[in-house]
Amino acid sequence: MIYDTVVIGAGLAGLTAALRLADEGGRVLVVAKGVGSTHLAPATIDVLGFDGRAVESPAQKLSRFGEAHPQHPYARLSIELIAASIEWLKTRLPAFGYRGGLEENFVLPTAVGAVKRSAVVPETMAAGDLRAGGRFLFVGLGLKDFYPAYLADNLGHASADSAVSARAIELETSPGGEADVSSVGFARRFEQPTFRNAVVRGLAGQVERDERVGFPAVLGLQDAGKVWRELEEKLERPVFEVATLPPSVSGIRLFEAMTAAVRKAGGRILMGQTVTGAETSNGRVEAVVVQAAARPTTYRAGSFVLASGGFASGGVQLDSYGKLREAVFDLAVSHAEDGPRFLPDYLDEQPLDRVGVLVDNGLRPTDGDGRPLYENLHAAGATLAGAVPWREASGNGVSLASGYAAAAAILESDS
Repeated sequence: MIYDTVVIGAGLAGLTAALRLADEGGRVLVVAKGVGSTHLAPATIDVLGFDGRAVESPAQKLSRFGEAHPQHPYARLSIELIAASIEWLKTRLPAFGYRGGLEENFVLPTAVGAVKRSAVVPETMAAGDLRAGGRFLFVGLGLKDFYPAYLADNLGHASADSAVSARAIELETSPGGEADVSSVGFARRFEQPTFRNAVVRGLAGQVERDERVGFPAVLGLQDAGKVWRELEEKLERPVFEVATLPPSVSGIRLFEAMTAAVRKAGGRILMGQTVTGAETSNGRVEAVVVQAAARPTTYRAGSFVLASGGFASGGVQLDSYGKLREAVFDLAVSHAEDGPRFLPDYLDEQPLDRVGVLVDNGLRPTDGDGRPLYENLHAAGATLAGAVPWREASGNGVSLASGYAAAAAILESDS
């Protein structure tokens, strides 16, 4: 079968492009060797949280940020397009109840008591906003790697805009002595009314009237909004989720919601399969070659989206000779400065941090002289050069906006 578009990668960027195109009636195939970064990161959309110092308003910072970093994806994505991608996500995934926008960042607590800045957050996390200060109660469930007392103590010393008071309670949630229940295991428990009722009973009389109640982000897999609303109603307090260490339950929710939406719109998704090469002709990509279990399979399409990620996912590779390469099309990638590849301090700005695929303003990969290599190939997400998501707090923002822009470019070329 010949598709209209083949998308390589099933992270937020790839699924955004696929869903937009499938919604417009395109025959879309998504091919991915894994689930991407969705299972590692929370479902918040962090557009720009830091630029040397904390960013309060991405809208006020983005244009100057793009000018200062001309190789960054945001230099090629207008503020209007980034805002449109956010509004699209809110409308397309109403069950998440996404709140916020580019005007102001939420300031949310992390599982270790630091703060993170996110432009758009699921409704289940919104009450954790620290900007107005107030009193917070963090509830432990015995989940490994979530220690509410540690969180509360660190949060009291973290930099926040207003005074924050925090304390912790640990509930006994495994009366049978079951140990090391995973975050996904707790999410499944919260989908059971008996477990939710036991949690409410355990908190009876322990929550002060003016406290907001924070749980690890495990309030269900399929219908977290329903669980969250029920807890707020029964506790009669604002309730919120705190993002946990991987695996991220909220990220899993996002992946499941988007893949289900792609399939419902008529798209096809092949997981666990690696794209190993491509067929090209006259400045166009004609097909990609996928290594299936038995033999290689060729998939042809009119357009292609490369959203295979960066170093972490193997989309960009550094071989033992120090050569950088993109793994599918052997595209040109940005080069680190002359000198050492790695610096001794882990938190230094590493020379390889911003390495990725070079693109033009239409997100088409380019050669060393800035000319597009293939007129029908677009790149998105962590594949792109120029971003340092962990330092900028920009990862999901870049992925959402670039995936949205790649789809827009394909739709425009087809019109």
